[in-house]
Amino acid sequence: MKKWGFILGFIAIISFVLAGCSSEGDAASGEKTKVKVGLNGSGVPIWEKVQEKAEKENIDIELVEFADYVRPNMALADGDIDLNAFQTVSYFDSFIEEHDLDLKPIGTTIIAPMGVYSEKYKDVKDIPDGSSIAVPKEATNMGRALLLLEQAGLIGLPEDFDGNGSLDIIEDNPKNLKFEPIVAAQTPRVLPDVAASVINNGVAVEAGFVPVEDAVYIEDETAQPYINIIAARADEADKEVYQKIVELYQEEDVADHIKKTYNDSLIPTFVPLEDIGW
Repeated sequence: MKKWGFILGFIAIISFVLAGCSSEGDAASGEKTKVKVGLNGSGVPIWEKVQEKAEKENIDIELVEFADYVRPNMALADGDIDLNAFQTVSYFDSFIEEHDLDLKPIGTTIIAPMGVYSEKYKDVKDIPDGSSIAVPKEATNMGRALLLLEQAGLIGLPEDFDGNGSLDIIEDNPKNLKFEPIVAAQTPRVLPDVAASVINNGVAVEAGFVPVEDAVYIEDETAQPYINIIAARADEADKEVYQKIVELYQEEDVADHIKKTYNDSLIPTFVPLEDIGW
């Protein structure tokens, strides 16, 4: 009996030691969690900063670049990537409804603000009656432009305006302004010929403008439909590692990095998901 007691005791000790070694081995191995994030090229400098921070949290972020605005959501739904971060909530809501995708925002990131620019006037209030204003002609761009002009106090739109632009949707035009639909990429070039032009953020930056300095009126963080998001598959939205990535993105050092890298042309916008309808 003593012999068997000794053997059983020895086995118990060995088992305890092995269990301890196994636990220490897992911790010491520093095994990383890999997360694939789909982007358009313009967001890469931001995510390189997040990638660097995530490395310290044992999260290996792989950046996957796409050249269009369709594939990142399809790739996410198909499981080819784990997250994406390239789109406004307005675009996202429309896309997942149209394609019947079970995706969900998990965090907000930036606004790339659209602005009203003018070579003749320093304030939208100074634009005279009967003036011409250029607006981007594409439906979603025009809708955003009209909402901006409404916010600026120049026009009125229906309460149920769905964001898809059409000039005949304008209900109130107290200054009898004329609107000239222009291909978005051309909106800076017509500035000498109009009182003002509504220009997308990326187009304005390419034309040499600093939006927050040069626009006579500009979107701010209250432009909720145009806040950009990080999205995940709905059944993984609460995954701890994804929530940690959102947390890392929404820290002050990343906000500072965005402002510096993009010369204040992008606005870091970290708001609760309820504020964007989620």
